Amino acid sequence: MSYDRKHTAPAGGVQGPLVLGELTRTVLTALSDGARSRGGPLPAGGPEAVAARVRAACSPVLPRHGTGAQAALRTLVTAVARGAADPADPYCVAHLHCPPLAVAAAADLAASALNPSMDSWDQAPAAAAIEAEVSAALAALVHPGRPSPDALITSGGTESNLVALLLARERARAAGTVPLTVVCGSAAHHSVHRAAWTLGLPAPVTVDCPGGTLDPADLDRALAGRTGPLLVVATAGTTDEGLIDPLQEIARVCAAHGAELHVDAAYGGPLLFSDHLAPRLAGLGAAVSVTLDLHKLGWQPVAAGVLAVADTALLDDLALRADYLNAEDDTEAGLPDLLGRSIRTSRRPDALKIAVTLRALGRDGLGTLVEHCVRTAGALAAAVERHPALRAHPRSPGISTVLFRPLAADDLPDGGDALVAEIRRVLLAEGRAVLGRARAADADGTRRLWLKATLLHPRADADDLTGLLDLVAEYADALPRTTPSPAPARVVDPRKPSEAPRPTAGHAPPGEHR
Repeated sequence: MSYDRKHTAPAGGVQGPLVLGELTRTVLTALSDGARSRGGPLPAGGPEAVAARVRAACSPVLPRHGTGAQAALRTLVTAVARGAADPADPYCVAHLHCPPLAVAAAADLAASALNPSMDSWDQAPAAAAIEAEVSAALAALVHPGRPSPDALITSGGTESNLVALLLARERARAAGTVPLTVVCGSAAHHSVHRAAWTLGLPAPVTVDCPGGTLDPADLDRALAGRTGPLLVVATAGTTDEGLIDPLQEIARVCAAHGAELHVDAAYGGPLLFSDHLAPRLAGLGAAVSVTLDLHKLGWQPVAAGVLAVADTALLDDLALRADYLNAEDDTEAGLPDLLGRSIRTSRRPDALKIAVTLRALGRDGLGTLVEHCVRTAGALAAAVERHPALRAHPRSPGISTVLFRPLAADDLPDGGDALVAEIRRVLLAEGRAVLGRARAADADGTRRLWLKATLLHPRADADDLTGLLDLVAEYADALPRTTPSPAPARVVDPRKPSEAPRPTAGHAPPGEHR
């Protein structure tokens, strides 16, 4: 077909936003239509059914003649929205996967339309200034009282941890000593081990964490007698349980052994926005570098990572010269050098959406949202304990993470792990709930499989999740107790009272809790 010239209009300039406005209305309608068609937190049918629906919508991906912008947007956005895992649904709680605030998503639209590339000032004049302001504000939040802290905007915790280890490796090389030794707990994020591998470092010395956090006494023993440069990686918000290592005590152990401290606070770092919760991170300021993610408890669209350092000089090893981006004479003439602000070259102006959100909500507003999620996790853990068919992990809640499992699983000869895993998979397949899974030691020390709810919704509360608990209990009763069943008895979703449930032996349909 022939297409209107506006289908090839740039998004920027004076006229581009007018065309973008028309197309955006189509996108917003498609998002709503897709979510309505999905009818829950996840599309039903499992991977093959979802892939088939998407293929049908987008085939052929590269037609000989285009369909036009409106048709392409309407068809594909509707299909992707229908097939999305939607963190705005209270039953989508498996991961550190937040529902982005509308204000942040709107700012991200502006970033896409303007399309600054953050590798040279002449591609991003205002965006470079925004990034400098955001970096300074977040660095000061993480390292208050330091004369010259700094921060990089990254793609997330994996990149931040990689750069932290890279900088530590370069400091060790500059000192002319033996290779850097990285020490972390067994609950540390997998990206710590991947970063060491990527950088050609020895595999990290891993300290067992039976209690879920890095024990300072065990760390002290692990560091004893070691020579050469040492980097200890502590965690403020473990992925599985949301636990925070005892940072103050760890910092003292590091000081006693001459070790540097990096803290992966990708999950827990935003507690700093709350005056009430910030004391949980006491000792964070002793770290030479800190990872922080704002696409978790910061409600930003991916990506919105930060690596904060105690002193801007710690970033000097990232300096790089490419004449077409940061010629020496340009730098001397006053053009900002952006190339040393990342290990990437082309990168999005992710600081814009962060800046808009910080400005719109302020520290108190963000702190209130963080407190809401933490409070909701506590209420959900209490609701689990009151539930006659479920129990919470003895350490739950973590920051905003609750581990729980059906009591029926505890009575099974295999410990019930297969039942717990099958409950999660069937809920996924039917599109009723998105729960995570985690292995963690029980009160008796036995490692068991738990269902995981990571609560990042800025508005949902524990009352919105009581039906999810009943749903898990119903599936625990309905599913076979031995081998997984591909076709379990269908259980009514408490959020869809219009559905006609199949009766479950000995049980009424899940209660009308919502």
